[in-house]
Amino acid sequence: MHSPNSLGKAAVSRTGKGLFLVACLAILGGCGYNPVYQTTGVVLTGYSESEATPYVMQMSDADMACRLGEGLDPLVYSFNRVTDAPDTTGSLLQLLAANCSEQEAWEQELRYLRANFQGDVPEAKDARIQAKRWYGLTASRRLEAFHRAMRAYEYDPSDANAECPFLYEDQDELTFLLGVLTGLQAITNDTGSGGQAGVPKDIAPQAERAAQCVDNEKWGGIPNAIRANVWLLIPDTRPTMSPDPWELLENSSELGVKAGFRASMALEAVAAETQGRQDVIKDVIARFAASEKTIKKSEDYRLVDEIGSAVILHVSDKYWSAEYGYRTPRTHFGKMSPDSASDADVMDLDDLL
Repeated sequence: MHSPNSLGKAAVSRTGKGLFLVACLAILGGCGYNPVYQTTGVVLTGYSESEATPYVMQMSDADMACRLGEGLDPLVYSFNRVTDAPDTTGSLLQLLAANCSEQEAWEQELRYLRANFQGDVPEAKDARIQAKRWYGLTASRRLEAFHRAMRAYEYDPSDANAECPFLYEDQDELTFLLGVLTGLQAITNDTGSGGQAGVPKDIAPQAERAAQCVDNEKWGGIPNAIRANVWLLIPDTRPTMSPDPWELLENSSELGVKAGFRASMALEAVAAETQGRQDVIKDVIARFAASEKTIKKSEDYRLVDEIGSAVILHVSDKYWSAEYGYRTPRTHFGKMSPDSASDADVMDLDDLL
């Protein structure tokens, strides 16, 4: 039999071991290790890629989708502290979040144009400052989306001889393509911000190369629309014997209508704005409005078309705000002027409600 003294020592020993184990776990916890967190991160990332992302791509509410990106990105991407960085999902979340900040920039742009139309200099100046701030944030978010997408597929865009990544599923192709597109958009946004985000300009030729890694017709002309935009921004990147960028953009827009998502048409409008081609702007807006009667929108990628629609509407709103002091009337989308001279001053009651 054990003596009371020996039992006491054994108890103290067990207690000491227990405290030591607790201390070790506490130290490990302080270092960020927690098997529950790690498992949760793996499960959440897997769910996001297999279920949440396809669901979001089918959404028709672009505003709700962008709020989802703003709200979920800090949560989902925080798991990179305990497991592999969820760059695939993280790229799309940053892309959606960037759409939110871009919408804020658009609102300030329209406020500037209305103030300028009315001759309100202080209001116009304040709106311009705000727009630049929002474009700076948008550029930063899109640059991060670009980097995450490239990391997700282990593609080094700075390597001129880099081989295209293995893209096993359609979702991989779309995620990679949208990542390339956001990289190009980041440059345009940063220009609009006055260079606040410091986006490297060499992303443009990188995007031009990477866009060739996915099928152009399958993805509604988006890859070639990206390339055409780069050729217009940096003419030296245009290959010898390549088609005229404007013809390529129009062809890409046609493919977008056939595919059921008109992101290419939005890229054509953005290129026209950047290059000051008012004739192309008017034409692409008219073609977009006309396509509403014929297009069969893709159920799987409806959000891509909705975002493209938002871009086209904003381009139209900018024109109307600059020319008439208000946004595009509901009954006049696709047109660049009121039906008659008197309509410029007296609007239909339906347009005022």
